[in-house]
Amino acid sequence: MLNVAHLQAGYGAARVLFDITLDVGAGEVVTLLGRNGMGKTTTVKTIMGLLRPSGGDLRFGATRLNGLPPFRIAQCGIGLVPEGRQIFPTLTVEENLVATARSHGGRSRWKLDAVHALFPRLRERRGHFGNQLSGGEQQMLAIGRALMTDPRLLILDEATEGLAPLIRIEIWNCLKRLKADGMAILVIDKNVEALAAFADRHVIIEKGRVVWTGTSRDLKADASAKDRFLHV
Repeated sequence: MLNVAHLQAGYGAARVLFDITLDVGAGEVVTLLGRNGMGKTTTVKTIMGLLRPSGGDLRFGATRLNGLPPFRIAQCGIGLVPEGRQIFPTLTVEENLVATARSHGGRSRWKLDAVHALFPRLRERRGHFGNQLSGGEQQMLAIGRALMTDPRLLILDEATEGLAPLIRIEIWNCLKRLKADGMAILVIDKNVEALAAFADRHVIIEKGRVVWTGTSRDLKADASAKDRFLHV
């Protein structure tokens, strides 16, 4: 589905990504790992068209993403749960969800009832404003908002960052349900143990370059990779 080949990008004259190559297949869960400041969020922003790549190739299925605006990339079937959630604070929960709903003439799977079934708390809080929600509820809303675009690939940047332990468990359980339903997922998170239990493959980046790739079994067995590239 997603193919990123030798991606380069940065901010003005400051190059951040030098050589990022990764792919996500249909129904597959892939993680993007690395210490802070190594280029994970920059990779996500470039995939989503929020940054223009200076080199390399981005494709989603048969569509080349290079140069497309973010809304076109979303229309291709990629949903983003951004770092920091970035929900609309002065809209209600229901308004946040409806604002991103994709029109398919009634054919979209992800409607309000489907999101409420995944996150019952959002149904309970549907009349509350975004800034009245807890951090965990805001993350549920950010995931639900991304699902309302009816994506084939869901990208999560810091899936459980700053959440209470019980809420983290709830988020992971919901992501496991999405995986079981065949959703392809690219996820960034610092909880390597949870990711190893959840994901199919892992990509570690260091200073804007891919330095390690492998399966969950490979990651669990390769203590040196975790020591070199993941420990702060």
